[in-house]
Amino acid sequence: MKKQVLVTREVFDETIEFLARSFDVTSNQANVDFNREAIIERLQGKDAAVITTSDRIDDEFLTRCPGLKAVCSASVGFNHIDLDACTRHGVIATNTPGVLTDSVADMALCLTLATVRRLSEGERMVRAKQWKGSHLKQLLGHDLHHATVGICGFGRIGQAIAKRLRGFDTKLLYTDISRAERKIEDALQATYASKDDLLKQSDIVILILPYTPETHHYIGKAELAKMKVSAVLINMARGGIVDDTELAIALKAGRIWSAGLDVYENEPVVNPALFDLTNVVLTPHIASATEATRRAMTMLAAQNCVAALTGATPPNLLNPDYRKYSKA
Repeated sequence: MKKQVLVTREVFDETIEFLARSFDVTSNQANVDFNREAIIERLQGKDAAVITTSDRIDDEFLTRCPGLKAVCSASVGFNHIDLDACTRHGVIATNTPGVLTDSVADMALCLTLATVRRLSEGERMVRAKQWKGSHLKQLLGHDLHHATVGICGFGRIGQAIAKRLRGFDTKLLYTDISRAERKIEDALQATYASKDDLLKQSDIVILILPYTPETHHYIGKAELAKMKVSAVLINMARGGIVDDTELAIALKAGRIWSAGLDVYENEPVVNPALFDLTNVVLTPHIASATEATRRAMTMLAAQNCVAALTGATPPNLLNPDYRKYSKA
């Protein structure tokens, strides 16, 4: 009897076809927004789930899905998965890093430019038929070229963003839990700085670090107070890394100049205080949303799933200690 796999959201046909070569697949190709209870119900008797960041996997969830052997997320982030709980339940957890690096880096520059040049404000003006012609002080923004840009998080994506910023002749700072190799710094013309120094010196701060207990509210009231009044904050990382309430207060008070957000605390719920501000650009967690990248992500999630259920080591295994408690 073939093993059973649930795909919780709509994916591409080739992903379903790939999984169906090995398993019986139940797929949500209608893209119904299943709540937690609906997913748990559909996972009864299933061996694995291909999930997205909207699916929260924790101890209670796994207890109620006792046959589950693997959760394979089509995402690079995995803060929606309790890895310790997966390990204790003998459940393999995987993600899809690497394949979205360039698309996310592209979007980081897109959101940065949209924010510093007040793109969404200008579009709203035109759509509302309020534009009466150009004048010299209309919608004055900030330059990206020659700006001091600080990148918080200097892994694959952070370095890809740095590579793109070289074309804008920026002064590039970065901070991370450890310093990059000298050859990487030299190639990207990037200078290591402490978090405090980066916040104080940067015209633009781009966040692209993983969400962990240590990075919860990495940017809060104290950090916002250290930034320039003219500074721009870009969050490309995960909701919860920024205290959205304190950010809204700082933006409203003019404590920093503007922000661009692709992720939010408690998403898809967005802090309502952000909606009242004109100096913030809001996008719906679309950093990896190109067709080529999303196809690659879902196929990698499927490849992880096949490996997990056929006794191989998934290419993107997150919790190797699951073997101590494996149900296989």
